[in-house]
Amino acid sequence: MTYIVYFAVILLLPIYAQMKVKSTYKKYSKVRSTSGMTGAHVARSILDANGLYDVKVVESRGFLSDHYNPMTKIVALSSHNYHEASVAGAAIAAHEVGHAIQHKEAYSFLTLRHKLVPVANISSNASWIFIMIGMLASFSNLLLVGIVLLAAGVLFQIVTLPVEFNASNRAMDQMVSLGVIRNEEEPHAKKVLNAAALTYVAAAAVAVLELVRLILIYTGMTRDE
Repeated sequence: MTYIVYFAVILLLPIYAQMKVKSTYKKYSKVRSTSGMTGAHVARSILDANGLYDVKVVESRGFLSDHYNPMTKIVALSSHNYHEASVAGAAIAAHEVGHAIQHKEAYSFLTLRHKLVPVANISSNASWIFIMIGMLASFSNLLLVGIVLLAAGVLFQIVTLPVEFNASNRAMDQMVSLGVIRNEEEPHAKKVLNAAALTYVAAAAVAVLELVRLILIYTGMTRDE
């Protein structure tokens, strides 16, 4: 029963998060913002207000492909958000600019996250080799190596949470102060940002659960040796 609950959580939680994002975005992407500002306009206005004149705003392909690239200093917005004047588009554009502001201010968690990227990429892929061999061959030491490597990827997921929440808080502050949204639109913008944040929460929760499961397997294996 414990395993059934566990697998239900790690399978259904990410699916629920994605459904929540899509449904919330679909709803508020149809609600026109009273300012009439497109996502591109919102991003450019917030960037300029914060002295980030060297950061470009471009259109990107794909559904909800919005992101900020600190290497190229580019805020990329998906086509609908780039061109349309919706509450959802404004919120997402402001959120991505929030990351650009974090970059400018050398926000500690963002700096840590960037340092963890290469470590997490390598360790997450390599960890499962050690984990599978360790479990199949009952080599607890190999399993432990895999767990340590996997922990680096889990740390990356956890560090991502304050980065995303902080970017959303900055987005709300900027939109309100610059008049991008009005008082009655604030709850709608928050719903969009909260739904997007849920995907990161789900990813972190699943990663932590998997790490805990493997640690329990390792402790059980060492007791039997």
